[in-house]
Amino acid sequence: MFVNRKNELAFLESLYNSGKKEVLVLYGRRRVGKTELIKRFIRDKNAIYFLADRGGLELNAERFYREATDFLDLPKIEVKDFRDAFELVKLKAPERLVVVIDEFSYLLLADKNTPSVFQHVVDEILDERFFLILSGSIIGLIEGLMSYTNPLYGRRTAQLKLKPLGFFHVREYFKNAPIETVVRIYSVTGGVPMYFRLFEGKNFEEELLRVAFSPTSILYEEPEFILREELGDVHRYYLILEAIALGKHRVSEIANFAGIEAKDMPKYLRTLTSLEFVRREVPVTEPERSKKARYYLNDNFFAFWFRFVKPNRGRIELGTFEMDWSAFNTYVGKTFEEIAKEFLIELNRAKKLPFPFTKIGRWWKKNEEVDILALNERKKRALFVEVKWKDLTEREARGILRDLERKSKLTGLDGWEHYYGIVAKKVEGKEKLREEFSVWDLGDFQIASNLHL
Repeated sequence: MFVNRKNELAFLESLYNSGKKEVLVLYGRRRVGKTELIKRFIRDKNAIYFLADRGGLELNAERFYREATDFLDLPKIEVKDFRDAFELVKLKAPERLVVVIDEFSYLLLADKNTPSVFQHVVDEILDERFFLILSGSIIGLIEGLMSYTNPLYGRRTAQLKLKPLGFFHVREYFKNAPIETVVRIYSVTGGVPMYFRLFEGKNFEEELLRVAFSPTSILYEEPEFILREELGDVHRYYLILEAIALGKHRVSEIANFAGIEAKDMPKYLRTLTSLEFVRREVPVTEPERSKKARYYLNDNFFAFWFRFVKPNRGRIELGTFEMDWSAFNTYVGKTFEEIAKEFLIELNRAKKLPFPFTKIGRWWKKNEEVDILALNERKKRALFVEVKWKDLTEREARGILRDLERKSKLTGLDGWEHYYGIVAKKVEGKEKLREEFSVWDLGDFQIASNLHL
């Protein structure tokens, strides 16, 4: 089942219909669905799809030409270079031809001359009939193509960084499963299609143990593989990611855990942030350059793996591992905050909140924290939201909302209109609470799913 990607497909179609030579750089982390998107896009078009490997430019050019020969009925001759191959393809190219070089990053790894070769292809060979897509998973390498010093700089006509799917897209895939199960699956896999498709959505606990805690599972060593491919020497990055997964979010805390001097931390965190393994957050009321920054893992599967799989590998391989479901439930509670934020963004788009917000995020000061604070800075309105991954009685909900009112006075938003809300697994008496507050639980998430679809 192909899930969503409507905006991305529409973007590809607009390039296809431009009537001009187009060169698209399409990239994103492994398993995010680039190849599936490409194949869905080209299925009714004249297209040559080629999957590169690490065999070097010459061998890949030979394979590429063989595949082009089959599609365009070209002469069966030997070619040793992509330039020669594209010259021959040009002879029989139809009015519009999509040419896809998938895993282009492998060509970049195999031969430093790859950008120069493709610069020549783009500048001297391709004409307005061609739509060339260069796709890759090694983000650092692909982003290097767009740097000023790269021979391919300025040759692309567009770029598309494919992101993981959102929670409500994953809900679309598991539309027959209980929404609580989908929250649990998403907390482990995020929106990476290859990961969440390993689940059936029937018996979550059984499926999790099979998918994540078996040495034969494709996910068992997945983060190691991705990090080695992107970073090479991963030891210090490992320690930083593990620190964040275990709840160390300030630079000083991460440095102490990882045994790295605080002055050296920025370069590691910059790299991890640029690769989107980590995100930097500041309190939503602070400027972006604030020194109050905290760092969080930006990938649910990495967060899960470093929290539960990596520390237990010895026991997993001995067959003595037992899952701590209480700790897992606490972990889901943290990921549920991000899901709740996505839920509010959907409601904001549909104009179903007390006011339209322009900014949303966390707020903290010393030991006080507001899970979600949504702001309309022009109209000076603020929505304070607490997120709880539990069933709440009406009395418990009122207590949480009263405490939220107390915390709102610490945020410095004096003179603003304050609104208060809660998102929980289930809220007893929510209709009565809604006379004063914004209250949502999982029962309301289906409404947002329908809005999203």
